Amino acid sequence: MGDEAKAIDRDKAKRFLGQITNDLGAAMLGALTYIGDRLGIFKALPPGQWLTSEELARRTGFSERCLREWLGAMAAAGYVEYEPANRAYMMPPEHALVLANEDSPLFMGGFIQMVVPNVTMAPRVADAFRTGTGVPQSDYPPETFHAMERSSAGMYRHRLVRKWLPAMPQVVEALNAGATVADVGCGSGRAAIALASAFPHTRVYGYDVHPVSIERARVNAEEAGVADRVTFEVRDGIRLPEARFDFVSTFDVVHDAADPVALLRAIRRSLKPEGTYLMVEMNVSPNVEENLNAKGRMMYSISTLYCMTVSLAEGGAGIGAMMGEPKAREFATEAGFRNFRRLPIDELFSALYEIRP
Repeated sequence: MGDEAKAIDRDKAKRFLGQITNDLGAAMLGALTYIGDRLGIFKALPPGQWLTSEELARRTGFSERCLREWLGAMAAAGYVEYEPANRAYMMPPEHALVLANEDSPLFMGGFIQMVVPNVTMAPRVADAFRTGTGVPQSDYPPETFHAMERSSAGMYRHRLVRKWLPAMPQVVEALNAGATVADVGCGSGRAAIALASAFPHTRVYGYDVHPVSIERARVNAEEAGVADRVTFEVRDGIRLPEARFDFVSTFDVVHDAADPVALLRAIRRSLKPEGTYLMVEMNVSPNVEENLNAKGRMMYSISTLYCMTVSLAEGGAGIGAMMGEPKAREFATEAGFRNFRRLPIDELFSALYEIRP
């Protein structure tokens, strides 16, 4: 024991203590960013303008004392700037793009909203560590799925039609001519609605096993004015109609699936001979040593709290969000696809695979 004590690098221990302190602060700050997003406080801070906690209280109608403490945390984290002489705070315009502007391609409000519902499931996930049985998707609070909708909305709004589809000219040609399309694991339907909105001659079908999400998707389609050409149905992705679709998409779905190969086999069977399947998955490596960064920390955590465990709950493989390109290729080959191409599109969070029979 004495030799072990002498071998301890106390400076290293102190540095790690600092890291833990930082991480604990970030965890607690996650709850406060959730409050700022849920109550609209971020949106109430005018970008580039200084205001005091009293002024913010008058603007929002919220408690000045609560706002003052919240603002202190945001200033300490660098989310807002602080001017001591006037006890004033300012949201930099660049930060507003991330925290307050829902139309911004940089907006992270959906991920912020995801913090609390996922963390509240931690005791259930802890039990799953003991049993290995996972936590069913149906047990997660409804806010989880609203957060997912918001976190992916920018992807469909800014990238799907404008940037991603043009990398597959044959798909754009088919969509313009009037294709039959399926989005499998469609959630609240945002991708399907984006396709129907951009290509009015195309018929789109959205499938998901989560009834609440399908109900939400139908409402979204009505509000978007495309309910006449988008159909949403509660259906397992391994039970798709055969030889029906010109284009099939999945967005961050395969790694959650109980049986990814069965899902891809069903998608292959559902495609017409000249059809195309677009698989979008997380832009990560399957190797831990290549994920030792901020994105890796975030994605391993989300995967543990949701992606992996919902698959295990269905008796699945529990692949998790860190699936990576090699596993995507493996699944596609095993499912009978002959052509697999990673699209030459650089995205922070997304990797795109064009897969054809």
